[in-house]
Amino acid sequence: MGVWLNKDDYAGDLKRVILCFLIVYMAVVADTDQDFYSLLGVSKTASSREIRQAFKKLALKLHPDKNPNNPNAHSDFLKINRAYEVLKDEDLRKKYDKYGEKGLADNQEGGQYESWNYYRYDFGIYDDDPEIITLDRREFDAAVNSGELWFVNFYSAGCSHCHDLAPTWRDFAKEVDGLLRIGAVNCGDDRMLCRMKGVNSYPSLFIFRSGMDGLVNVGWMDCATQANLCTSLDITTSSTAYFPPGATLNNKEKSNVLIGKFDCSSAPNICSNLYVFQPCLAVFKGQGTKEYEIHHGKKILYDILAFAKESVHSHVTTLGPQNFPANDKEPWLVDFFAPWCPPCRALLPELRKASKHLYGQLKFGTLDCTVHEGLCNMYNIQAYPTTVVFNQSNVHEYEGHHSAEQILEFIETLTGLINVGSIDCQQYHSFCAEENVRRYPEIRFFPPKSNKAYQYQFLPQASIDLTPQAFNEKVLQGKNHWVIDFYAPWCGPCQNFAPEFELLARSGCVGTMDRLASP
Repeated sequence: MGVWLNKDDYAGDLKRVILCFLIVYMAVVADTDQDFYSLLGVSKTASSREIRQAFKKLALKLHPDKNPNNPNAHSDFLKINRAYEVLKDEDLRKKYDKYGEKGLADNQEGGQYESWNYYRYDFGIYDDDPEIITLDRREFDAAVNSGELWFVNFYSAGCSHCHDLAPTWRDFAKEVDGLLRIGAVNCGDDRMLCRMKGVNSYPSLFIFRSGMDGLVNVGWMDCATQANLCTSLDITTSSTAYFPPGATLNNKEKSNVLIGKFDCSSAPNICSNLYVFQPCLAVFKGQGTKEYEIHHGKKILYDILAFAKESVHSHVTTLGPQNFPANDKEPWLVDFFAPWCPPCRALLPELRKASKHLYGQLKFGTLDCTVHEGLCNMYNIQAYPTTVVFNQSNVHEYEGHHSAEQILEFIETLTGLINVGSIDCQQYHSFCAEENVRRYPEIRFFPPKSNKAYQYQFLPQASIDLTPQAFNEKVLQGKNHWVIDFYAPWCGPCQNFAPEFELLARSGCVGTMDRLASP
């Protein structure tokens, strides 16, 4: 016996089924695809200090030592530990923001953790003290170059003497608050910074102030050749003397930097033309609104001073639709960024340094993608920071480390200036054999400090980059045999394998498929 359903009943049942499916699906996605920021309960704009504080709070609550009856305590803690290890590292954080967890396949930090007592008593010992600023590598450079006087405690979390000093250091910071800046560097987290500063024992206390070089001129005088001068100064034996500045001082060029403030409510059109919609600081460089730079760092004195000093003498311009160099005949390096992104803020001072070295050769600009979202979408910007060199019709994306030195080296490889040489393989047979030279003549390209994958990108490509459509037509439906390399752009082993695959490509039908572009 059949059951008849009218159209309305059927439609209603179908809607309910679809709704239930969507609810279950969204619950599964929410459970399996929770990102690292959500795991720690922080926003994508979180600072290093905020990430440490959030992780410590969770560590004290979820640590397996405190949850012995929870069979999932270990695996749950590994998740938040993994999230912390990635987000505290500038380079890993950028990879994660750009590619998600797929971009971290070569980095498996977070598999080990410390005891509950470590997180309670040793982890982030100064994070709760407002007078003491825990500095990472980026913040340290900005601090000591700000012109302020800094007293910095380099410590290790496992050092008992460091913990003995901590109460005194806190009291001292409160006493001198407003007179000098008090900082702390955890050498367990920033080993490279501590090595660079010559820190070999803990705690080590250093005073930093930029501009101390050249404070006093030091020289020597040979009384055997300058006898009259030594006699006039009544110097009869070898000695050291201090000569204070005389009454006459050399006239110094007065600074032509002016400081002012502007009320946007009095002329809203001016601020809207500059895309300024909230209080901010900016440096105008003598070209009106054509050349200026907006400050995106912290609203604290040392960060503002460092920005002002760097910006005045550098050549970085804040870009918008009105001055974006889409069709400019001169080459530009454009940094697409978001102000909430810590790696973005860390890159900005490095761009200023690089701009000084390349003045007259390459222009530098920054584009805030939170303000100019449409322009960033036009150039398919999916992660921050994304740094691109525009040279008329040629576009090159920079994916190196966030340092001025690496940026300069990258630009050098784009200039087209190369040295040409030759090697006599009859005379240096063993060397040519080591380099796997089998035919003559053979021409190879060797950029400085580059790997094979980088060299091969300058030579004609033998393998074929396949789109999903081309894969179906040429490989699945074609009559030829194919060898396919499925890769991901972030995968280090994939990039190392690329030149070997290119050699194989010269002997058959081979192709490559980008797994991210073709999921």
